[in-house]
Amino acid sequence: MDRVTDFVVVGGGIGGLATALQIARRRLGRVTVLERAEEFGEVGAGLQLAPNASRVLDELGVLEDVRKTAFMPGRLLLRDAISGEEITALRTDQTFVDRFGYPYMVAHRVDLHRALLDACIAESAVELRPGTTVLGAEQNSSGATVRAEGATFSADAVIGADGITSTIRQQLMGDGAPVGTGYVAYRGTVSRAEVRRSGDDVSDMVIWIGPSMHLVQYPVRGGELLNQVAVFRSDKHGTGADDWGTSEELDDRFSIAAGPVRRGVARVNRNQRWEMFDREPRSGWSKGRIALLGDAAHPMFQYLAQGACQALEDSQVLADCLEGSVDVADALQAYEAQRFGRASTVQTRARLFGEVLHAGGTLASMRNYLLRRRDDTDFEPVEWLYASADA
Repeated sequence: MDRVTDFVVVGGGIGGLATALQIARRRLGRVTVLERAEEFGEVGAGLQLAPNASRVLDELGVLEDVRKTAFMPGRLLLRDAISGEEITALRTDQTFVDRFGYPYMVAHRVDLHRALLDACIAESAVELRPGTTVLGAEQNSSGATVRAEGATFSADAVIGADGITSTIRQQLMGDGAPVGTGYVAYRGTVSRAEVRRSGDDVSDMVIWIGPSMHLVQYPVRGGELLNQVAVFRSDKHGTGADDWGTSEELDDRFSIAAGPVRRGVARVNRNQRWEMFDREPRSGWSKGRIALLGDAAHPMFQYLAQGACQALEDSQVLADCLEGSVDVADALQAYEAQRFGRASTVQTRARLFGEVLHAGGTLASMRNYLLRRRDDTDFEPVEWLYASADA
């Protein structure tokens, strides 16, 4: 079966749905979203939405829907995982909102995805196709074709938003699989009432940092649930062991941590281990009528909490370029030209921030000493990331 549309988006995650919604809301054409899973949905627990993401959600008209179940922490807090002491904080109260125009929100990934999905369902120009496994894409001077199991889709352009193991990236760039780092994450949510009963209530966004490990905690669902992400580097990675990054290793690594951290880790969901991968920034996201977006284009560590945020930025710039050009290939080239520098900077700084967070010994002592000297309303370190381009 050959189906004809204006745009095909491969991948129905946050970046893919935001892109489809951008195209539909700006009346740029019909868009078909292909998703491998049998249902459109999001895997994971919480995510952080900085002002640079909220601006895009506001433009798309879904910000208020997301805010209904989001949580606005008063501070982003950094604590020493071993001693339990506060290292530094960033105030995210009204002073922060006045500076950047939007609050700092933490939300459940499912809630953000649902808001985007509902908005796409309401758009007649968006066709959602779950249960569609994409095999590859080809193009010529007049269009592009996506090959899927049981169907082909012809379009003016194809956007690969299919994640870090992107099929479209390999078709376009052929640079192989991403590189494993030896770090793994365990994540999930727990009842905040349960946490309160233990005396460990969390009302801010907290990162507990230690040597080769950290624990992130923050409320979601309006404060009803506590999202937790425990990350550590496995000593067994690269040794040939099949069982590296295990739940037992998780407990062993955090056994030296302060009481609240150990109790938090004990509550972390152990059903799935998330291996962390890396890629070096590389140009070539856009070739002719095919382009990449989000993790397919620029996968990044979560240490700056910008994965979803940067995918949302991608969707906005891509739509701007399509709206401002009569030639699709030129628009996609302009999109990469505008986004490559910023996304690459976020990639590399997230990696560097992870090294700072995971330092031990003398380096950790120096880090803590320097960070304790800063004021919690010093927004300069995040100015480059959160401020509007017009600010």
